[in-house]
Amino acid sequence: MSADSLPDWVFPPPGGFTADHFLRMDTPRHTELIDGSLVFVSPQEKWHKRVIHMLAHELDRQAPQGLRGDSEMAVKLAKRQVPEPDVLVVSAEAFDRDDPSTFYFPADVVLAVEAVSPESVERDRETKPLKYAAAGIRHFWRVENEAGKTVAYVYELDPATGGYALTGIHHDSLKVTVPFDIEIDLTAVGRRAG
Repeated sequence: MSADSLPDWVFPPPGGFTADHFLRMDTPRHTELIDGSLVFVSPQEKWHKRVIHMLAHELDRQAPQGLRGDSEMAVKLAKRQVPEPDVLVVSAEAFDRDDPSTFYFPADVVLAVEAVSPESVERDRETKPLKYAAAGIRHFWRVENEAGKTVAYVYELDPATGGYALTGIHHDSLKVTVPFDIEIDLTAVGRRAG
């Protein structure tokens, strides 16, 4: 394949892509913009897809009035940052609004969740939490598959440092009171509803 046969979006402009340019591009599904560069994801593994579905469903079901659970929607964090959290809790107003229809703003997001895949370990553990914290997203969860068991790492933004502080590591059951009362059976990932 020659460079002439590749789509224009494969070639970044000097200084990298901006969020506004990226959001107008026709890129493959789940492409993210991190530090002005395009990030493509590998095909999802079953655990990853199942944990996203389960968490999005449970968070939406348990959310109080005024909040909604959603999944795999871009968030325009900054000039060169448009990640796509695996799961989000956003304001109901943002969830229902027609425009923009392809992304949220940081102020819309109450909780961002990343389910770690083998190809996304560094992004989900290091890069994305720093970006979410810098944008002021108050709550962040990182969910991992550890030897076949789902483990949730729960963080809250520390106003003194501007970074996330670990508030708990949850095995089997995730039970928290912020950003609202949530109780999720982590062992249910992959189990069929009976």
